[in-house]
Amino acid sequence: MSDPLPGILAFLRAAEALKVRHRSGHTSDGAPESIAAHSWRLALAAIVLGDALGEHDRLRLLELCVLHDLGEAISGDVPAIHQRPDDGRAARERADLETLCAPLPAALRERLLARHDEYDAGATREAVLAKALDKIETILQHLQGDNGPDFDHGFNLGYARARTDADPLTVRLRAMLDEETRARSQTGDAPSPPPRPR
Repeated sequence: MSDPLPGILAFLRAAEALKVRHRSGHTSDGAPESIAAHSWRLALAAIVLGDALGEHDRLRLLELCVLHDLGEAISGDVPAIHQRPDDGRAARERADLETLCAPLPAALRERLLARHDEYDAGATREAVLAKALDKIETILQHLQGDNGPDFDHGFNLGYARARTDADPLTVRLRAMLDEETRARSQTGDAPSPPPRPR
């Protein structure tokens, strides 16, 4: 049996690209948000909301949250306002993930690809939750980020509602964010940047 560690290190090196690939939104200090930062806070949301989400496999949910955008390390993110059902994005992300996972041992590679497919299909309770929390995190970042005066906060009011309506907890979270979004849409006020450590 060959040593799996060189392949795992090669995979981790390639996955670093997610740290430097950006999404369309910005952080509260105006910096472009990385895809990795989005995935991190999505996973954090899954951890801190775990009890409130009811019965689910926590490890599976975390894996889905961490892996859901990994294919974007190669081709990058497509902003929500530019996404279309027939844009080929899902197939491209799957192919990119296959490329990233190529150095991994076969069983591990197949597990990661299966998690991607599970998420993409919304095939399990955990996948449904991951998709809902993904949209919640995105809307939260849009509200929290310093996205400029021309940012269309009204877009968020209709964005991915079918995903966030899939669970009672995400319905409640969405209602809270929608209220903030409506207020932002009316005033156009940007959030105050957080205090910086000295």
